[in-house]
Amino acid sequence: MYMVSGFLAFWAKIGILFNMVIRMRHTRAHTGNRRSHHALKAKTFAVCANCAQPKETHVVCKNCGFYRGRKVVDVVNKVEKKQAKKKSGK
Repeated sequence: MYMVSGFLAFWAKIGILFNMVIRMRHTRAHTGNRRSHHALKAKTFAVCANCAQPKETHVVCKNCGFYRGRKVVDVVNKVEKKQAKKKSGK
């Protein structure tokens, strides 16, 4: 074996050798180009055609449960079910 000083000496004694992974340093431009896609995008809102409340685009309206002119979610039933579950849990 070879001489290893400090903390690594223990690992060398028990047979574990460390090989360093050599990596090239990225320039600031390379790093910036990679990070250019990390920004958070603001959500876009539209007006619901059924209840005229603001809603996210391409998502069911949380106020009335309509999406593209059709009722997809029964909001009243969902709220009642949630309240019953909350009441039975206490």
